[in-house]
Amino acid sequence: MLFSVTMDVALPQNMNPDVRNDTLAREKAYSQELQRGGEWVHIWRNVGQYSNLSVFDVRDNERLHEILWNLPLFPYMSINVTPLAVHPSDIAKA
Repeated sequence: MLFSVTMDVALPQNMNPDVRNDTLAREKAYSQELQRGGEWVHIWRNVGQYSNLSVFDVRDNERLHEILWNLPLFPYMSINVTPLAVHPSDIAKA
């Protein structure tokens, strides 16, 4: 199942720098592991924002939920999930 996921991050201004750096390092490692495994298919930065647009290809809703809840930055995110379907005009599917 394909999902478009927008993640907006809002880290606290007074966050301990060591905690911030550790959280960001764990987030990067976790996301890259999922990318290598094929579940996190694409990730793009939303220009001018601490935000990204990602595409996930997972077996079901529960797996996406598990992935998102395990993001180290999850407590600091607003997340919008949109299920995706193949468009009938997509030439790649023809």
